[in-house]
Amino acid sequence: MKINTERLEIVALNSSQLDMWCTNITELENTLGFKYEGEPIEGIFLNIIKGQIKICENDNANYLWHSFWMIISKVDHVVVGSCAFKNIPNKFGEVEIGYGLGNLHEHKGYMTECIKGITSWALKQDGVQSVIAETEPGNLSSEKVLQRCGFVHYKTDNKNKWWKI
Repeated sequence: MKINTERLEIVALNSSQLDMWCTNITELENTLGFKYEGEPIEGIFLNIIKGQIKICENDNANYLWHSFWMIISKVDHVVVGSCAFKNIPNKFGEVEIGYGLGNLHEHKGYMTECIKGITSWALKQDGVQSVIAETEPGNLSSEKVLQRCGFVHYKTDNKNKWWKI
């Protein structure tokens, strides 16, 4: 699955591609024809990806909601970051997103463009009424991205802010 925006291709990875992302980034680059310059695959982020591999395998029909999506610059075929839905839409029609950029690609408008594209796609899917996102205290860059994309702050819990469109 691929979502196209003006400057980006946003491509969902299947479970075997997720595994390559964790174990052999060069093989993934060669398979999909891009250079990876997204966020480092380490620590808690690596553990999250590994967990999603199993979930994608066990619920292949809904892998688009469980997988990670590569954010690829159309100009040079470089992965600038990734985004993901954190699960299938809940009983209220909400689906949560998460996202991150490689340091080299911050402050270029890529994440705003990506979030607009993936949110637009999600809101066209059956059962989706809204897209939500969480930001940690002090993450003003992420808050500004969400605001530029039309999200509104609707609650705060455990010091984190929640946003909805």
